[in-house]
Amino acid sequence: MRFFAFVLILFISLAAYSQETQYVSDRLDITLRAGKSNEYRIIRSLISGTPLTVLEVDEEAGYTRVRSPQGDEGWVLTRYLVAEPVARDRLEQAEKQIAKLKEEKTKLQQQFGETSTTKSSLEKEHRALTSENQKLETELNRIRQTAANALTLDSENQAFKQRLVVLERERDVLKQQNEALQDRSSRDWFLAGAAVLFCGMLLGFIIPKMRFKKKSDWGSL
Repeated sequence: MRFFAFVLILFISLAAYSQETQYVSDRLDITLRAGKSNEYRIIRSLISGTPLTVLEVDEEAGYTRVRSPQGDEGWVLTRYLVAEPVARDRLEQAEKQIAKLKEEKTKLQQQFGETSTTKSSLEKEHRALTSENQKLETELNRIRQTAANALTLDSENQAFKQRLVVLERERDVLKQQNEALQDRSSRDWFLAGAAVLFCGMLLGFIIPKMRFKKKSDWGSL
């Protein structure tokens, strides 16, 4: 029963370490061996910072069975493994990250400069458009005023034309009346002249007879 419990605990420990990743310490290079002692053959050397997949841990022997990035499996001394990347690799990653951040900073500065230039250009264009809009508004108001004046002048012109038509009609009526008066005056003068002529002829005819009659009357006396 105790043996079964030991095997179960060992199995649980192996399962817990099956997905763990540890790294070769940055103090030295180590060897990957076929067994849990220096007597076993060396499979390969592992340089500092090499990531290894933990497959099994023998705490009593002080060895850990691992798999290398190349797929080789073997045993290494547990004391040479650390849970985090070595300082050299962390430094290299930090330097790469810093370089990347600097590059991004440079790009952001360039974009900021381009944005500032674009903003200045847009502001200048906005001022130009605003000025042009004001000019157009002024011109539009002038055109509206001119149109209003033109409408007023057209209305006045129409009124003048109507007044002119009325005056022309009145002139025609007065002309007709004047012609009628002239015709009447000429007729009256003609009739007066005819009457005078008739009276003169009548007098010329009557007066001689009256004289002749008087002479006769005197001769009879």
